Formats: sequence, C-alpha cells, structure tokens
Amino acid sequence: QVQLVESGGGLVQAGGSLRLSCAASGLTFRQYAMGWFRQAPGQEREFVAGINWLSTTTRYADSVKGRFTVSRDNSKNTVYLQMNSLKPDDTAVYYCASGGRFSTVLTATDAFGSWGQGTQVTVSS
Repeated sequence: QVQLVESGGGLVQAGGSLRLSCAASGLTFRQYAMGWFRQAPGQEREFVAGINWLSTTTRYADSVKGRFTVSRDNSKNTVYLQMNSLKPDDTAVYYCASGGRFSTVLTATDAFGSWGQGTQVTVSS
C-alpha cells in the first residue's frame, strides 16, 4: 500500500525557513501528481502547493505564493516544500498527498487518494 512519510517540521521564529520532505513508497512515484496541505486547529484542511507528475507545473495557495516552493526528486521518491519568510499564520500540521496518475496539478482535497500522517510546523512571533 501507499505510504507517505513527512519530516522536517518544527518550531521556527517568524521570518525563518523550514524544508519539509515527504518520502513515498508503494507507488510508482514519478507517475503521480503530489500535493501539500495544511490544517490549523479548528480549521479545515487547505491546499498549500501542488506539482504535476512531470514536474513542469506547480500551483500555490495565494497565502504562500512567493514564499513557498514545491519540488520533487523522482530518484529519491520524495517531494519537498521549501518554506521561507514564515509567518505565525503558517502554523499548522502539514500533510503531503499523492494524487492522480499522469495528472496535472491537483488542488482539491478529494482528488488525492493517499495521505501522510502530517508534521507540525509552529511559527512563533
């Protein structure tokens, strides 16, 4: 079965940076669109960033555009989320997810079939 394992979360001061990683197994990783989502306490899970299977197209939520970068390394079966200029509003549990096979960038939660367990990101002011 598909396994997605996130890492790289932690506590950082506002203005700082973190890089999240998501290691995938149980699927032909290079064939799948991937996405990052986040969920803050009391809020719904929201789309953060996505990348298509070819790594040619990315999309970002307006709230992170210009600060976050999604990328993938198919040789390592890993997708990354580089987060710069972090703000307290970025505090959330961050999840990676695998989407459609041979798919363009996906942004809807229900378009993703498998999810990681999440990693906590806390940004202090």
